[in-house]
Amino acid sequence: MDDSSSRDHVPFSIDLTREEARRRAEVLAALGPDWDPVAVLRSEEAAHALLYSGLDAEQERTYAMLVAAGVLPGRDAGDATSH
Repeated sequence: MDDSSSRDHVPFSIDLTREEARRRAEVLAALGPDWDPVAVLRSEEAAHALLYSGLDAEQERTYAMLVAAGVLPGRDAGDATSH
């Protein structure tokens, strides 16, 4: 194999730490001062509970089957899955 063309290349590296910090600051600024992540999480949990409330017996069996198969999180899922 001929390495003559690789001799013309100059090693290049870039540290994106500053750009990542700027990007994160822009995301937080766009969310605004009223953004409350705890309230958002509580609202999502309430919506999930409401979505699966009032199921009839057949729907409950289907829901239980999907939870057992890992397709849906259980009702007391709590934190994110460990895998």
